[in-house]
Amino acid sequence: MNPQRVTIIGAGTMGLGIAECFALAGMDVVLVDASPELSDLALKRLARRVRAHVDAGLLEPSALDRAAAVTTAKDLATAVADAELVLEAVPEDIDIKREVLSICDDHAPLDAIIATNTSSLPIDELAAFVNRDERFLGMHWFNPPEWTPAVEIIPSSRTDVALVEGLREFLLAIGKRPAAVGSAPGFVANRIQFALFREAVACVAEGLATPRELDELLRGSFGFRLPFYGPFQIADMAGLDVYESIFSVLAEGLGSDWEAPELLKRIVAEGRHGAKTLGGFYEYSAAERDMLLLERDKRYAALNQLLGELPPRNFTPRGTADDQD
Repeated sequence: MNPQRVTIIGAGTMGLGIAECFALAGMDVVLVDASPELSDLALKRLARRVRAHVDAGLLEPSALDRAAAVTTAKDLATAVADAELVLEAVPEDIDIKREVLSICDDHAPLDAIIATNTSSLPIDELAAFVNRDERFLGMHWFNPPEWTPAVEIIPSSRTDVALVEGLREFLLAIGKRPAAVGSAPGFVANRIQFALFREAVACVAEGLATPRELDELLRGSFGFRLPFYGPFQIADMAGLDVYESIFSVLAEGLGSDWEAPELLKRIVAEGRHGAKTLGGFYEYSAAERDMLLLERDKRYAALNQLLGELPPRNFTPRGTADDQD
C-alpha cells in the first residue's frame, strides 16, 4: 500500500500537522475544512506553519514548495473523489463524524481507505457509518503530528488484516513509528497517559509536590527513559522482583488497587526477573543484555547533555505564592 493522493478533512491543529507530514513525504494532499472560506484560510495557516519551521531550521527551504502544492476543494464530496486515503480529523463529536464519514463513504473511490483520527471514540461504532468497513480503521496521531513519531492503528472488528499491515508499512516509510492496538476507551497511549496524569494531580492535591516540582521530577526520572524504552523494557532493566516489592509497599499504603499485577507476579515466580536473569518481559542473551545496558547509558548521557543545553523555562504554576496578588 502506497497511497499518493490523500485527503485530510478538518484543518485544526491535528489536520494541519498531518497535512504537512504527508506533503513533505511527497504526496498529493487535499485539505478541506467546514467551509470553502475556512479551507482557504487553512492553506494560508499551513504555509505560515511550514515557514516558521523553515525559519527555525527544522525543515529545508524545499518544504515551502511542497506545502504550497497542498490544495483544497469546494466541498467534501469533491475533496475525496480521487483520494486513495481519506483521513478525517474533525472534532470528537459523534454526530459530526457520522455526517463526514457518510459523505466520504458515498463519494470516495470504492477501493479508497477511510481512516479516523479519533483519540477516544470506539472504532466499531464509527465503522457503522461506512459500508466499506473492511477498508475503515482508526489512525490516531499525536500532537504535534508532524514531529511526534507514534501513530496508533486501530482496526475495527471487520477491518481487513492485510490493510493494517499495509498501513503500518506505509507509515514506517514516511518516518513514523506505528503500533497496531485494540479498540478500547482511550485506546492504549491515552489510557496510560491519563493514568499518569490522574496520579500526578492526586500527588499535588495531597500536598506531596507542587506542579513545578512534580514536572521536574518526572521528566528527570522515568520520563527521561521513555524516548528510548517502553515501560516493559524499563522494568526488565530495573528488575521485575524489585517492581513486585515496590507494589507491595504501594498496596500497603494506598490500597488494594496497587497490588502487583498477576502477570508480573507469575513472571517473577518463574524466576524471570528481567535483564539480570536474561529473561523477563523480553528474552536476552548475555551479550544482548550487556549491549542493552551499555546502549542505555550512552543514550541517557546524550539526552542529559541535550537537556543541559536548553534554556530553563520558569513558568509559574497557579496557586503558588508567586501567583498571589
